[in-house]
Amino acid sequence: MSVKYAKRMDYIKGSAIRELLKLTEQPEIISFAGGLPAPELFPIEEMKEVCVRVLDTDGKAALQYSPTEGYMPLRKIIAERMKKSGVEISPEHILITSGSQQGLDFCGKVFLDEGDTVICESPSYLGALNAFKSYLPKFVEVEMDKDGMKMDELEKALQANPNAKFIYTIPDFQNPSGITMSVERRKKLVELAVKYNVPVVEDNPYGELRFEGERLPAIKHFDTEGMVIFLGTFSKIFSPGLRVGWVAASPEIVRKYVLVKQGADLQSNSMAQREAAAFVQMFDLDAHINKIIEVYRKRRDLMIETMEKEFPEGFTFTYPNGGLFTWVEMPEGVDAAEVLKKALEEKVAFVPGGSFYPNGGNENHCRLNYSCMPEDKIVEGITRLGKVFKKL
Repeated sequence: MSVKYAKRMDYIKGSAIRELLKLTEQPEIISFAGGLPAPELFPIEEMKEVCVRVLDTDGKAALQYSPTEGYMPLRKIIAERMKKSGVEISPEHILITSGSQQGLDFCGKVFLDEGDTVICESPSYLGALNAFKSYLPKFVEVEMDKDGMKMDELEKALQANPNAKFIYTIPDFQNPSGITMSVERRKKLVELAVKYNVPVVEDNPYGELRFEGERLPAIKHFDTEGMVIFLGTFSKIFSPGLRVGWVAASPEIVRKYVLVKQGADLQSNSMAQREAAAFVQMFDLDAHINKIIEVYRKRRDLMIETMEKEFPEGFTFTYPNGGLFTWVEMPEGVDAAEVLKKALEEKVAFVPGGSFYPNGGNENHCRLNYSCMPEDKIVEGITRLGKVFKKL
């Protein structure tokens, strides 16, 4: 059989992370591969009450089609919560999406023609890179340091690429590096976006998961020209299975996203939107987030402490102030994908770092997740991984 596919299919590869997640179904594998929230922290009993409340009070609407833009009470809740990151936005300028991953896909659909440029951090989130690749862009990577994307390098990239359509960034506890962008660079990023007339896509799934220090204002807080598109989600602070995310942007940009959503799926899940809103109304979401933070902070500390003890000289790693990940750099010449094969023999998994670089290279990195494994398995898994590293 000879079937002719769209050219974009040549560029779409299976997600290394999604493939590795299949390993978590094997109970003997200690997996640091996925970006999974801890399932034991899901508010299951509360959600039983929520589901009954939604069906009792609004069942017909919950099971019916609803507006593409989303459930207005939920949009109002999101607008109110965004004030905590310094963003004042009207609920009318928020579109509910099927997780923030759909928002990423829509960024490509709204902005990218074949050959256009996406400017991103180096490394960057694999799920975003895969979403954008469907639209056949060119990627220009900008180096980071401990304060995030280097603004002088970003300006050089903007000058060299006049066809750049947007700048993609994860400013808080970046995936995969765990790095947080400084306030000064957030301000400068908006300044450069306005100067070169290139929008910023601010992907912010982890901002509320800060373990220490004060929460930094979102990049969009500094946006007075409508140049920043904010992507948010309930996946990391509540439930990824509900698939409730959002886009917050200027009215003109949101209208474009609404149009592509109408063509994609008409609307997000009516029931899930009402469940998310009802949970916030019936229970204390901030208290739930604080419970998550306490658990994740302990797991981060334990992972870092064990890595310091078990990893050999020449292996370095980041110390994130929040989020789900730390980023490991191995000695030059080491291929993390080959190391993974040895690690799997020891029943421990991680994500090799090469796939986080859209233009290749940097194979001597890996991402480790500390949110999903209980503390005893973190110690055991990192100890096993240390043994594998020492054999190198």
